[in-house]
Amino acid sequence: MVKRLIIDRPALFAAVRKDDSGVFNRRLAQSQVEGVEAIMDSADRNGVFDINHIAQILAHVYHETGTYMLGIKETVMPSHTNKRPADSTVIQRLDKAFAAGQLPWVKTPYWRDGGFGRGPIQITHWSNYLKMGTALGVPLREHPELALDTKVGADIAVVGMAHGLFTGKKLSDYKFPAALDAAPDQHPRRIVNGKDGTDMKISGYHRGFHKALTAAGFRVVETSEITADDIQVEKITANTITTGPAVPSIVLVNKIPATPSVITDELVGTTAISLAPTTSIWAWLASLALKLTGVRNV
Repeated sequence: MVKRLIIDRPALFAAVRKDDSGVFNRRLAQSQVEGVEAIMDSADRNGVFDINHIAQILAHVYHETGTYMLGIKETVMPSHTNKRPADSTVIQRLDKAFAAGQLPWVKTPYWRDGGFGRGPIQITHWSNYLKMGTALGVPLREHPELALDTKVGADIAVVGMAHGLFTGKKLSDYKFPAALDAAPDQHPRRIVNGKDGTDMKISGYHRGFHKALTAAGFRVVETSEITADDIQVEKITANTITTGPAVPSIVLVNKIPATPSVITDELVGTTAISLAPTTSIWAWLASLALKLTGVRNV
């Protein structure tokens, strides 16, 4: 039996767009949609099913990327349009800051041969690239730019926080929601960073994402428990997620009888899609994926 994460993604994005959500300020850029979806996919793929753990990961990525939600390079600030400047630009910025005494915790520059931070939660130093790459089965030491890949970056955040690969502290070390109000020594911000004064910001973001996940019907099921109502396929773009009272979207709900003989497709939208019945839900899903290029399986 395999667990799967079930969530209504249009409802999730509608929830984070609300005035009182505490995140995203009512608008979502495409990078933010893709970043949130990548983290949800990674959590499902890597067996991270606790709603508080996922909310904490989203909160950290939201903070670490300046709300961008995808991987960035070290020295990038929220005001920077270019989130992934040339390596030479990053090195020059760090050299300038180091010379000005703005990096007092750095004894020996680690960035001059390219070992600077990359990712939605940044990895710095080659030893950490090697450690994370080994954990993920990805050659990050040889190809550090992979930390900026959407899927790999999400895995860095999810696996890194779940297994304590950043500071040695991991998600399971903390009891939520009590940890959100804990003293600095016991706060989950220590999973990623030291005492940097951002604990309460992270807690606020966590609560915002937790509220949105709950509103979106977050639940975890065994694969044999997935019903027809859980099988939804949808394409989400920034154009469908803007300010306004509702999130327009096209959702295909596939109703499968217990012993499939006829599949009825109800399309909320304008175009119907015909599908042949199969004897296996998963084979049917694979067939559907081939038919709907670029459409995500929720």
